[in-house]
Amino acid sequence: MIAAFQVGKAPPSLPSIREDLDASLRQAGWLLSTVNLMTALGGMAIALSADRMGHRRMVVFGTALCCAASLAGAFAVSVDQLMVGRVFEGLGFIAVTAAAPALLLRIAQPRDQRIVMAMWTTYMPAGAGTMMLIAALVLPGTSWRVIWLVAAAAAAVMLVALLLRAAPAKELDPVPARRHPVLAEMREVATSGGPLAIALCFAAYSCCWFAVVGFLPTLQVERLGFTASTAAIVTALVTAVNALGNLSAGWLLHHGVPRVAMIVGAAISMAFCAAGIFVDCVPDLMRLVLAGVYSMIIGVVPGALFTAIPIHTPRPDLAGASTGLLMQGSNLGALLGPPITGALVVSGGWRNAAWLTSVALALVVAAALFLHWRERRKLAA
Repeated sequence: MIAAFQVGKAPPSLPSIREDLDASLRQAGWLLSTVNLMTALGGMAIALSADRMGHRRMVVFGTALCCAASLAGAFAVSVDQLMVGRVFEGLGFIAVTAAAPALLLRIAQPRDQRIVMAMWTTYMPAGAGTMMLIAALVLPGTSWRVIWLVAAAAAAVMLVALLLRAAPAKELDPVPARRHPVLAEMREVATSGGPLAIALCFAAYSCCWFAVVGFLPTLQVERLGFTASTAAIVTALVTAVNALGNLSAGWLLHHGVPRVAMIVGAAISMAFCAAGIFVDCVPDLMRLVLAGVYSMIIGVVPGALFTAIPIHTPRPDLAGASTGLLMQGSNLGALLGPPITGALVVSGGWRNAAWLTSVALALVVAAALFLHWRERRKLAA
């Protein structure tokens, strides 16, 4: 969650950054997407690096990098300097998020792994949503630099906690394992049907979720006349309720609800919900209600997908690399969703955005059905 602060601090801070550093809209877009870009490019490579240097060391290293980069970024005097800081924040973010799941799977009892992994998926909506809310409340009277310092301070506190509690923990010591060449392991994971389908499903989910949440502030300002600060608070709350869906996934799986039923049910219902957000005939306040429902219910998708990694990874020691591939898919979807949505809105109005969410959610359904078929075949064998 502290690593996700690096993602959540940027959107509400953009107006202050543009005013202070004279940043263009294009530069502002890159400031938003740099963290996602780093994860989309290097997720699996960093996960495999964590397998070799130790997942605990990678988590500590990533947290320290987030702290240092955010602290340095707070004193940037140009957009270019801030962009460099964002690159290192992105590296720190993916170092933490690619390495932590392997530690959680190691210390959780087998019967609790589904719930633990569902809890893990709340890191993005809870962390980013909390930071967005803090920024929306603090920014009207301060500068974006204060937000960067808050993120750095939070990472510093987490770093101390990790060094005091996680570093001495014997159960987190690296497990000896025979390693193959990095490129061979990357190829093995990337060509395996299960991890590839999980990554595709996560990419489609992320694409349509960011398409809605990314443009929700603009929708509020243009349609409802909200101030930027109010729009940021509402968006932060809509983002945070996604965590309720994440937690629900673990509870449902623990009580025997099939993964495919959860994912397909959420995707089909959310296709209609997303259409209601964008089409013209829906009352404007109802759009906000639909956005909150959309964010919460679709949250069961990442919760269900993370719990599928131990089942579909080619080998147990490649769970980290499979997680890295999932993260790459997720951030690729986050990169593509907002610009595609923007292009559709420009070409034909807000109602056109419903085409993207419908297609993306259809891909989610298709990938979920493939995973279900693969799981049944694996259990039969």
